[in-house]
Amino acid sequence: MTALSLIFTLAAIGVSETVYLIRTRVAHEQPVCPIGGGSCTVVLESKYNHLLGIRNDFLGLAYYIITASIAGLLVVGVEPLWFWGRALPLLIAGGALFSVFLTYLQGRVIRAWCFWCLMSALTTWLMTLIILMSKTI
Repeated sequence: MTALSLIFTLAAIGVSETVYLIRTRVAHEQPVCPIGGGSCTVVLESKYNHLLGIRNDFLGLAYYIITASIAGLLVVGVEPLWFWGRALPLLIAGGALFSVFLTYLQGRVIRAWCFWCLMSALTTWLMTLIILMSKTI
Protein backbone atom coordinates (compact mmCIF):
# COMPACT_ATOMS: atom_id res chain seq x y z
CA MET A 1 0.00 0.00 0.00
CA THR A 2 2.82 2.42 0.82
CA ALA A 3 4.47 1.86 -2.57
CA LEU A 4 1.21 2.66 -4.35
CA SER A 5 0.71 5.78 -2.25
CA LEU A 6 4.20 6.97 -3.13
CA ILE A 7 3.63 6.28 -6.82
CA PHE A 8 0.31 8.14 -6.68
CA THR A 9 2.00 11.11 -4.98
CA LEU A 10 4.85 11.19 -7.49
CA ALA A 11 2.37 10.97 -10.37
CA ALA A 12 0.48 13.95 -8.88
CA ILE A 13 3.77 15.87 -8.78
CA GLY A 14 4.32 14.90 -12.43
CA VAL A 15 0.84 16.20 -13.31
CA SER A 16 1.69 19.55 -11.70
CA GLU A 17 5.02 19.73 -13.56
CA THR A 18 3.46 19.06 -16.95
CA VAL A 19 0.44 21.30 -16.36
CA TYR A 20 2.87 24.14 -15.54
CA LEU A 21 4.74 23.59 -18.81
CA ILE A 22 1.54 23.36 -20.85
CA ARG A 23 0.14 26.49 -19.19
CA THR A 24 3.28 28.54 -19.86
CA ARG A 25 3.44 27.35 -23.47
CA VAL A 26 -0.22 28.12 -24.16
CA ALA A 27 0.17 31.56 -22.53
CA HIS A 28 3.30 32.19 -24.67
CA GLU A 29 5.36 32.70 -21.51
CA GLN A 30 8.88 31.54 -20.76
CA PRO A 31 9.05 28.86 -18.05
CA VAL A 32 10.96 29.73 -14.92
CA CYS A 33 14.25 27.84 -15.11
CA PRO A 34 15.91 27.63 -11.66
CA ILE A 35 19.04 26.18 -13.28
CA GLY A 36 20.46 26.51 -16.76
CA GLY A 37 19.20 30.00 -17.55
CA GLY A 38 17.28 29.97 -20.80
CA SER A 39 18.12 26.41 -21.74
CA CYS A 40 14.59 25.28 -20.79
CA THR A 41 13.26 27.22 -23.76
CA VAL A 42 15.91 25.74 -26.05
CA VAL A 43 14.85 22.21 -25.08
CA LEU A 44 11.10 22.86 -25.01
CA GLU A 45 11.14 24.53 -28.43
CA SER A 46 13.47 22.04 -30.10
CA LYS A 47 12.38 19.81 -32.95
CA TYR A 48 12.32 16.93 -30.45
CA ASN A 49 9.42 18.40 -28.46
CA HIS A 50 6.91 15.94 -29.90
CA LEU A 51 6.44 12.27 -30.73
CA LEU A 52 4.16 11.22 -33.59
CA GLY A 53 2.76 14.74 -33.75
CA ILE A 54 1.87 14.85 -30.03
CA ARG A 55 3.77 17.29 -27.83
CA ASN A 56 5.86 15.70 -25.09
CA ASP A 57 4.15 17.79 -22.40
CA PHE A 58 0.76 16.31 -23.37
CA LEU A 59 2.26 12.82 -23.46
CA GLY A 60 3.70 13.42 -19.99
CA LEU A 61 0.40 14.70 -18.67
CA ALA A 62 -1.44 11.65 -20.01
CA TYR A 63 1.26 9.36 -18.60
CA TYR A 64 1.04 10.85 -15.12
CA ILE A 65 -2.77 10.92 -15.06
CA ILE A 66 -2.97 7.28 -16.15
CA THR A 67 -0.29 6.27 -13.64
CA ALA A 68 -2.08 8.04 -10.79
CA SER A 69 -5.40 6.53 -11.86
CA ILE A 70 -4.06 2.98 -11.94
CA ALA A 71 -2.32 3.42 -8.57
CA GLY A 72 -5.59 4.76 -7.17
CA LEU A 73 -7.55 1.82 -8.58
CA LEU A 74 -5.12 -0.57 -6.94
CA VAL A 75 -5.32 1.21 -3.58
CA VAL A 76 -9.12 1.22 -3.62
CA GLY A 77 -9.25 -2.37 -4.87
CA VAL A 78 -11.12 -1.96 -8.13
CA GLU A 79 -11.16 -5.19 -10.13
CA PRO A 80 -9.48 -6.59 -12.13
CA LEU A 81 -6.59 -6.13 -9.70
CA TRP A 82 -4.40 -8.59 -11.59
CA PHE A 83 -4.66 -6.41 -14.71
CA TRP A 84 -3.91 -3.13 -12.91
CA GLY A 85 -1.06 -4.82 -11.02
CA ARG A 86 0.56 -5.81 -14.30
CA ALA A 87 -0.26 -2.62 -16.21
CA LEU A 88 1.32 -0.24 -13.68
CA PRO A 89 4.88 -1.62 -13.81
CA LEU A 90 4.73 -1.83 -17.61
CA LEU A 91 3.50 1.74 -17.89
CA ILE A 92 6.18 3.02 -15.52
CA ALA A 93 8.89 1.03 -17.32
CA GLY A 94 7.82 2.58 -20.61
CA GLY A 95 7.89 6.03 -19.05
CA ALA A 96 11.36 5.40 -17.62
CA LEU A 97 12.73 4.30 -20.99
CA PHE A 98 11.22 7.32 -22.71
CA SER A 99 12.71 9.56 -20.00
CA VAL A 100 16.15 8.03 -20.58
CA PHE A 101 15.78 8.73 -24.30
CA LEU A 102 14.68 12.35 -23.73
CA THR A 103 17.48 12.93 -21.23
CA TYR A 104 19.96 11.57 -23.77
CA LEU A 105 18.56 13.98 -26.37
CA GLN A 106 19.01 16.92 -24.01
CA GLY A 107 22.62 16.10 -23.19
CA ARG A 108 23.95 14.74 -26.46
CA VAL A 109 21.82 16.14 -29.26
CA ILE A 110 20.24 19.42 -28.11
CA ARG A 111 23.14 20.15 -25.71
CA ALA A 112 20.91 22.05 -23.30
CA TRP A 113 19.24 21.07 -20.05
CA CYS A 114 15.65 21.77 -19.08
CA PHE A 115 15.05 21.83 -15.32
CA TRP A 116 11.42 20.77 -15.69
CA CYS A 117 12.29 17.94 -18.05
CA LEU A 118 14.93 16.66 -15.66
CA MET A 119 12.48 16.88 -12.75
CA SER A 120 9.96 14.89 -14.76
CA ALA A 121 12.59 12.26 -15.55
CA LEU A 122 13.58 12.08 -11.87
CA THR A 123 9.92 11.67 -10.90
CA THR A 124 9.55 8.77 -13.34
CA TRP A 125 12.81 7.16 -12.25
CA LEU A 126 11.74 7.35 -8.61
CA MET A 127 8.50 5.58 -9.51
CA THR A 128 10.58 2.94 -11.29
CA LEU A 129 12.76 2.48 -8.23
CA ILE A 130 9.67 2.07 -6.05
CA ILE A 131 8.28 -0.58 -8.42
CA LEU A 132 11.60 -2.43 -8.43
CA MET A 133 11.88 -2.38 -4.64
CA SER A 134 8.24 -3.19 -3.93
CA LYS A 135 7.12 -6.71 -3.22
CA THR A 136 3.41 -5.91 -3.16
CA ILE A 137 2.77 -4.79 -6.73
